[in-house]
Amino acid sequence: MKPFVSVEGLAKRFPTPKGEPLTVFENVTFGVEKGEFVCIIGHSGCGKSTILNVLAGLDEASEGAVVMDGREVRGPSLERGVVFQNYSLLPWLTALQNVTFGVGARNPKWSREQVRAHAIKYLELVGLTGGAEHRKPSQLSGGMRQRVSIARAFATQPQLLLLDEPFGALDALTRGSIQDELLKIWSETHQTVFMITHDVDEAILLADRILLMTNGPFARVAESVEISIPRPRRRDEIIEHPHFYRIRNHLVHFLSRRSRGLAGRREGRPVAPETIRFEDEEPRPAPGRPRLAAVNE
Repeated sequence: MKPFVSVEGLAKRFPTPKGEPLTVFENVTFGVEKGEFVCIIGHSGCGKSTILNVLAGLDEASEGAVVMDGREVRGPSLERGVVFQNYSLLPWLTALQNVTFGVGARNPKWSREQVRAHAIKYLELVGLTGGAEHRKPSQLSGGMRQRVSIARAFATQPQLLLLDEPFGALDALTRGSIQDELLKIWSETHQTVFMITHDVDEAILLADRILLMTNGPFARVAESVEISIPRPRRRDEIIEHPHFYRIRNHLVHFLSRRSRGLAGRREGRPVAPETIRFEDEEPRPAPGRPRLAAVNE
């Protein structure tokens, strides 16, 4: 049985003046289960944002397909919501109006009162009430704007929520606060989330699984690391979990050393990434998979 979102043999190639196309990534194959929170990490240039845009229907792959809930993704849809790093709010509308705009488009048969109540509920979940909901984006801080973007995305209740480094432009304190708000909303809605990040600690805090990409060109998703730290998670507690530093060291080792060595064209049909589980004393591949070398080897 296929997962809720199935990415099958995705590739992206761009033409060049010399004739040989530039292959950013190829043979990208992975799945996302319904209600799962998945993060993807890789160096700049490996094609993470392009993959997210293909999932959103905002870009087309050169090869392969994305299938969501049994239907191939072709073009944008209200079933897929996106939160970008640069907020993407309508500047002439207030925070509340930005959210009600999305909710109204998603639910055209709702009354004005229903739309407003639903929008306010999600603004409250991200801690943006008490008058701030009536301000325009230019009157809000960067953190507040991103809260509005997140509230709008969750309020439209898409089947798949796509987050493109949504906290990348924020300071550390604001970033941590909004991460907590994101976890709070996700724990209540159980929406399926696919998120790009460069922050290893952020990925461990938020994700059920972390996909690791090799360097481009010819990048691919090489590993899928399961986060075996129980929920609910608190940033001041997860560092004490026995798996935290083993997972973190594995991710850092992959990104700093192995991602470059695993890069390059691979012949043959696309295959799913290696699944890594941290149990007992060492990371263990999924049953039937060959054992990987230990992180410190």
